[in-house]
Amino acid sequence: MAFLKLAGTVTKRMGMKSACYMYPVVAREFTKTTRGHVELDSADCIYCGLCQRKCPTKAIEVNRQEKNWTIQPLRCIVCSGCVDVCPKKCLRMENTYSSSVTSKF
Repeated sequence: MAFLKLAGTVTKRMGMKSACYMYPVVAREFTKTTRGHVELDSADCIYCGLCQRKCPTKAIEVNRQEKNWTIQPLRCIVCSGCVDVCPKKCLRMENTYSSSVTSKF
């Protein structure tokens, strides 16, 4: 009986389009709502530190004296909280994923 159920499923799936992409030959198209990674336009940034305070995982570090901004991509949960609170709107969510990152423990 189980064999007939399995045979029915296999037969039905043979006529359908594959759900897989031929990556990297066929690039995946991302939707507008895909949350990929955070981008900073440093020319407009005033280094106020609101994004650092809003970040729930403490992935963002802002140094006002040195005027630099860093994000730890392995800690970022891509919640968009920093983007929402930025007063100058210099942070934005890109809908593509960042390149692979490994951590050194």
